[in-house]
Amino acid sequence: MTSLTTNQDLDPRLLRDAFGTFPSGVVALAAEIDGRPVGLAASSFTSVSLDPPLVSVSLATTSKTWPDLRRSSHLGVTVLAEHHAEVCRALAGPVEHRFDEIAYSTTPEGAVTLDDGLASFDCTIYREVEAGDHVLALLRLHALHQPEGLGSPLVFHRSGFGALRR
Repeated sequence: MTSLTTNQDLDPRLLRDAFGTFPSGVVALAAEIDGRPVGLAASSFTSVSLDPPLVSVSLATTSKTWPDLRRSSHLGVTVLAEHHAEVCRALAGPVEHRFDEIAYSTTPEGAVTLDDGLASFDCTIYREVEAGDHVLALLRLHALHQPEGLGSPLVFHRSGFGALRR
């Protein structure tokens, strides 16, 4: 067994590689801003609390999209399915083309969700917490939709996409 040594040089590349050994699901976080859909893909989504109903997502402080999204009164979160790898790449691409070929719906409050996700949530920002080079956004859930016949989630692992098999 290898022993851990404190005060190591925690090189960012080594950290990224080590963090990448943990698979995570992927979500789309989106809202209608100034009459158009704005969104991003995040692999740091997790449930936080049932009472009140909270989830979290971690966003880089360098994100150019988060400042726009946080202006919306409501945000949509969609849990992506295994067939969404290309959608995920589009949501990481040029802002003006992120929703070009994506089927989505918008609530009256401005939350944008993908039509064929595994689950969708309507949220508001509950709290933001500075966390190093990221912002941890705690989101309060107001509504959810979970269609029948669920597939497998899109999984991000070691810088690539995959799926869980049951």
